[in-house]
Amino acid sequence: MTDAMKADLQRYLQAGRDAMLWKLDGLSDYDIRRPMTPTGTNLLGLVKHLTAVELGYFGWTFDRPFDGRVPWAEDDAELNSDMWAGPDESTEYIVGLYTQIWAHSDSTIAELPLDAPGRVPHWPRDRATVTLHRIIVHVIADMDRHAGHADIVRELIDGSVGLSLDNDNMASDDASYWSEYRGRVERAARRFEA
Repeated sequence: MTDAMKADLQRYLQAGRDAMLWKLDGLSDYDIRRPMTPTGTNLLGLVKHLTAVELGYFGWTFDRPFDGRVPWAEDDAELNSDMWAGPDESTEYIVGLYTQIWAHSDSTIAELPLDAPGRVPHWPRDRATVTLHRIIVHVIADMDRHAGHADIVRELIDGSVGLSLDNDNMASDDASYWSEYRGRVERAARRFEA
């Protein structure tokens, strides 16, 4: 049962990773870097952030150091430097590091039992002791939250929508359908205007 549970969790984790990278496909370096919200949310920054998330939760939490360097995850890193890409950080560098961290995370998952204990140093003391199972679920939840951000940011950039390359999960691919639908939603909302 444990192997089946791990495989199921691993499938969801990988689906989130794949979705994040798919949101970058076909866009220019400018488009994947440009801030699309007042707080600066951008696609490559989300990938960069998730690199640090996996490093921390699957590496440091279980005392499994990563051989490489992740500058934005270091103690002296600038605040929020994990949320955007500087001009000296290429897309290839960030995505390459992200996939290296996947391999590191995957080896942690493969080598440890789901009840393996770990410690998250930045969590409150009463919750800092965790299991691998809890951390996998936590990272999936965090990743899916950021994948939702990526969905919206990508739609704002070029109108592309969907769950994944093989499954857009949308009610229609007809622009007139969405125009009419959005109009109906707007009319319904206006009934509640102050």
